[in-house]
Amino acid sequence: MERLKIGFIGLGGRGQGLLSNVLKNFKDVDVVALCDSYTDRVENAVKKVYEANKTTAKAYTEAKELLQDKEVNFVLISASWEAHVPLAIAAMKTGKVTALEVGGAYSIEDCWALVRTYEETKTPFVFLENCCYGKEELLITSMVRKGLFGEISYCHGAYFHDLRAEICGGLKNRHYRLRNYLTRNCDNYPTHNLGPIAKLLNINRGNRMLTLSSFSSKSRGLSEFVKGKEEYAFLQDKHFAQGDVVITNITCADGTLITLKLDTCLPHAYSREFMVSGTKAYYNDCGKVLWLDDKKLNHDIDINVFNNTVNEYEEHLPAIWKSITQEQIDAGHGGMDTLMLEDVFQKALHNEEMPIDVYDAASWMVITALSEQSIAMGGAPVSIPDFTSGNWLMRESKDVIDLS
Repeated sequence: MERLKIGFIGLGGRGQGLLSNVLKNFKDVDVVALCDSYTDRVENAVKKVYEANKTTAKAYTEAKELLQDKEVNFVLISASWEAHVPLAIAAMKTGKVTALEVGGAYSIEDCWALVRTYEETKTPFVFLENCCYGKEELLITSMVRKGLFGEISYCHGAYFHDLRAEICGGLKNRHYRLRNYLTRNCDNYPTHNLGPIAKLLNINRGNRMLTLSSFSSKSRGLSEFVKGKEEYAFLQDKHFAQGDVVITNITCADGTLITLKLDTCLPHAYSREFMVSGTKAYYNDCGKVLWLDDKKLNHDIDINVFNNTVNEYEEHLPAIWKSITQEQIDAGHGGMDTLMLEDVFQKALHNEEMPIDVYDAASWMVITALSEQSIAMGGAPVSIPDFTSGNWLMRESKDVIDLS
C-alpha cells in the first residue's frame, strides 16, 4: 500500500481525539472521509481537517456510505460499543484495513462473527488497545522476556476510573455509557487492563484463558451521585443495574491466575493497577513499586518504601519509549496513542502482521459477555472460548513491538 487514506467512523470524544492526533503527528497519512450520525460532529471534524491540511474530507452520516467510498483504504472505527462489531464486520467485507477501538462485546456470537469474517476475508484487522503500548506495561514485559521475573504466577489489572459525571451526563453528551449502566451488570470495559496482561502471558500464542468467574458489588455509587442534582433529575428514580465494583477471576492454561477489576461508579483517582508477580520479581503500578528478589527483603518492610523504584530499571525500556518526544506524549494518553498509531500505520503500509489481531480482540472483548453471564449466576465459572480453534498451541509469541 503506497499511502493510507483514512475514513473515521464515530466522532465522539475518542474519535475526535484520535483524529487530532493523526492530523498533528502523521503528515504522511491522509484523512479523506469522516462519518458520524450527528451532523455537528462531522462538520467540526471536516473543519479540523481543513485547518490542519487545507484539504477537504468527505462528510457522511451513514457508515455504509463511507464504506462504499473507494478512495478510503483504512477505516478507523470509534463509534458506540454496540456498533463496534457490526461496523468492523462490514469494513472487513469491503477489504479496507479495519482498525477497531476498544470496548466489550455483547455476546459470544459477536466475537465468533468477528473471527469468522476475518478468516473469510483475510482483511487486515487491528484492535486499538493503546494500553498495550504503556510505558510501564512494556518495561515490565521486556523484563519478563529477559527472565528477570522468573515464572509468572499472578497478574492483576483494573479500570479504576471515576466516570460518574460522564455516565450520568450521557444524554447531554450523547454518550453510550449511560444506557449500558442502566441495563447491564458486567465488566463492560475489560481491555485496558487485560490487554497488556494477555500480551505478557502470551495469550493465544502458547497460552490461553480457560475460565472466568465474575462477582459484583451492590449498585449505590451512581444513585448517590445523582441525588439532589437538578441536572440529573431524570435519573433520580432510575435503578442502575451496574454494580459499583466488578471482580473477575480468570484461569489460564499455564496455571497463571488473572484478576480484573472494574470500578467506575465511586469517587477515587485513576489507575490501571497493573501488577505482575513472578518467582523472581514483583511489580505494582500503584506506587510504581518494582523489586527483584536479589534485594534480600525483610518481610516486614512497608511496600511504600519502594515507591517509584521502577525508575531504577529504565534501561529495560524498549527503544520507542527511550526516544519519545514531549509532543508525542502530549498528543494522547501520555504517548500511548501516538506510539500505537505509528505502529499500526507502518504495519498497514508494509502489509505486515498487525500487533493486536482479531483473536486478541475476540478473547479480550468476550470477557464482558461472559462476566455478565457469571454475575447473573452468582459468580459461577464459565468457559472462555478458544477463538484460535486450537492454533494457540502452535502460534509463536509476538509482542506489539520489538522489546530489544
